[in-house]
Amino acid sequence: MEFGFALPQTGVHASPEALVRAAQEAERRGYATAWVLERLLRPLHPRGSSGRPMPESYATAYDPIETLTFVAAHTERIRLGTSILVAPFHVPVLLAKRLATLDRFSGGRVVAGLGLGWSEEEFEAVNVPTQRRGAALGEFVATLRAAWGPDPVRFSGRFYRVPESQINPKPVQPGGPPVLIAAQAPAAVERAARIGDGLHAIPAEWSAFEGAVDRFRRAARAAGRDPDALPIVARTNTAPGDDPAPDPRPPLSGSYAQVAEDLRRLADLGVTEVFFDMNRFGLTVDEQFRRLERLRQTVAR
Repeated sequence: MEFGFALPQTGVHASPEALVRAAQEAERRGYATAWVLERLLRPLHPRGSSGRPMPESYATAYDPIETLTFVAAHTERIRLGTSILVAPFHVPVLLAKRLATLDRFSGGRVVAGLGLGWSEEEFEAVNVPTQRRGAALGEFVATLRAAWGPDPVRFSGRFYRVPESQINPKPVQPGGPPVLIAAQAPAAVERAARIGDGLHAIPAEWSAFEGAVDRFRRAARAAGRDPDALPIVARTNTAPGDDPAPDPRPPLSGSYAQVAEDLRRLADLGVTEVFFDMNRFGLTVDEQFRRLERLRQTVAR
């Protein structure tokens, strides 16, 4: 199982200088992927299904694709991942062009994590309805892959259409960047197994996460795909530390020893990569690396 690193793209320590330093240090230390998220705004009065307040760190959030493009120019090997881009906020053919350009600039290092979003205020701000988000996601991904495929490109669906065209540049990666689908609900997990190149999920609770992994693999097999060839990337918004957490505790929370045991459990489930987004806790880049290196040493023991 590999470790990724969430770049300081949000919060009080977000800056161009911090982004470059974090990405270069993560690459030097052998982390697999530098991850960024997409956050349009932080509502001051959240409502409805998004009634929970967002972390204060989301008041500042650099754009994900521009951030990765900037980082790509200062790194050589580390993969560049989105966790996640909110698909309904984008036009698929335009996003395909932007990701293909980034893949070219980075020498084929892009990992495209996609999801459906949840903040009512963000959907309101971009004037996009929340209905039929899931139904359109399959066509969204199909449109991306069509644009990344050989010319002439054409696509005709219920939600998206691309007239016969030449669309370039093509990505360095054959067929385009791998598309990881963020999913947790059963129907969403099964859809991810059908249309995605992997699953991206937050292990918020063990039984639900284990059930999602099992469902993903069974659905992939039913769709005629090899589940062992589809990566599973776990994201967590926790920060390991010295103090143990009392049980019951969320996965990947608590002391280094507790989190190390959780990581072994994830590895046994076949999770291929995990990363911690600690930016919401106001930790400096140096402190984040210190904690992650301490965790890696604990796991190795």
